[in-house]
Amino acid sequence: MDAAVIAGIVIAFVAILTVLRAVRIVPQARAANVERLGRYYRTLGPGLNFVIPYIDRVRPLLDLREQVVSFQPQPVITEDNLVVDIDTVLYFQVTDPRAAEYEIANFIQGVEQLTVTTLRNVVGGMDLEKTLTSRDMINSQLRGVLDEATGKWGIRVNRVEIKAIDPPKTIKDAMEKQMRAERDKRAAILTAEGQRQSQILTAEGEKQSSILRAEGERTSQILKAQGQSQAIDEVFQAVHRNDPDPKLLAYQYLQVLPQLAQGQGNTFWVIPSEVTSAMQTLSKAFTESLPASRATGADGRGPGLSAAGSEAVAEAERAAAEAKAAAEDSELGPRQIEARRADAGADGIPLAGDVPRGAGDVPNPDPAHAVRPDERP
Repeated sequence: MDAAVIAGIVIAFVAILTVLRAVRIVPQARAANVERLGRYYRTLGPGLNFVIPYIDRVRPLLDLREQVVSFQPQPVITEDNLVVDIDTVLYFQVTDPRAAEYEIANFIQGVEQLTVTTLRNVVGGMDLEKTLTSRDMINSQLRGVLDEATGKWGIRVNRVEIKAIDPPKTIKDAMEKQMRAERDKRAAILTAEGQRQSQILTAEGEKQSSILRAEGERTSQILKAQGQSQAIDEVFQAVHRNDPDPKLLAYQYLQVLPQLAQGQGNTFWVIPSEVTSAMQTLSKAFTESLPASRATGADGRGPGLSAAGSEAVAEAERAAAEAKAAAEDSELGPRQIEARRADAGADGIPLAGDVPRGAGDVPNPDPAHAVRPDERP
C-alpha cells in the first residue's frame, strides 16, 4: 500500500512536469527558437505555444524591439596622424530570430567590432578638422556598411551616431587658442568697423555743420551789404534831394577835424585836400554872408564887430592859412621846400608854408594825402 502511494505520487509529479514542459508562453515582442532532437525546428511567437516535452528544446527568448548599445571610446588615427577617441552609439533591431541565433555566436560583439573597423576605415581618410565637422557623413557611411554586413545575421541597423570625438589634450589647447584668436580677430574687426563708421558720421556731421555755418555767414554778409547799400543810397538820395550848400559842407569838415586827433596816431594828422577850400568858405561865411548893419561895415569887417567876433574871424583865417601851408609843404617835398626857402631867403620874402607851428605839429609825410595843384583854391 505504501509503495502504491509513492508510485502514484511520482507518476503525478512526472505528469505535472510534462504538462509544464509542453506548454510555453512567449511575451509580446519576444521570440524563441525550438530545437527538436538538437536541430532547429521552429520559432515560437508571442502567446501560448505547445511543444513536445523531452524532445523539443526551447532556446532563450530574443528581444525583437529596437535596442541601443553604447560602445566604449575607440582610438582612431586620422589622416594627419592624430589619435582621437570616438564614442559611438548603435541602434539596431532583430528581424530574424533564427539568423540571430544560429548565424553568429554573439551579434552584439560582432556589431561592436564591425563598427570599430568601419569607423577606422572612414576616419582614416579624413584629417582632424574634417572629422570634427563631418559627423553626418561618418554616420551615413557607418550605417550603410553595418546594415549590409549584419543583414545575414538577422539584424537591421537603424542608425549609428557618434556621441563624442575627443582629440588629445595638446590638440584641444591648440584649438582653444585658435578659436580665441579667431574671436579676438572678429572683435577687432567689428571694433574697427564701428570706429570707421563713427568717424565717417562725425566727418559728415562736421561737413554739414561747416556748410550750414558758411551759408549762414554768406547770408549774413549779403544782408549786411544790402543794408549798408540801402543806407548809403538813402543818405545819397537825401543829400542830393536837400541840395546842401558849400557852407554846410565846410562846417561838417570842421566838425570832423577834432575826431582825427582822438585816434592813436594823434601826433600825425592826414589833412584832406579839400580842407583849405572848407576853411576859406567858412571864413567867407563869417565875413561876407553877414548883411551890412550898424554892427558890421560894408566889407563885413567894420568897426561894428565886437572883440569876440574879430578874434573868431582872425582865428579862422590863421587856421586856413596853416592848413594851406601844410598842404603846400606836403606837396612840394623836403628838397623843393629847402630850395624855395633858399630862394625866398635871398629875396627876403617868407614862404606861405613857413607859418610857425607848435611843437606837436608834424608835416604830412604822405604825398597821397597832400593837396593836388588842381584842387588849390
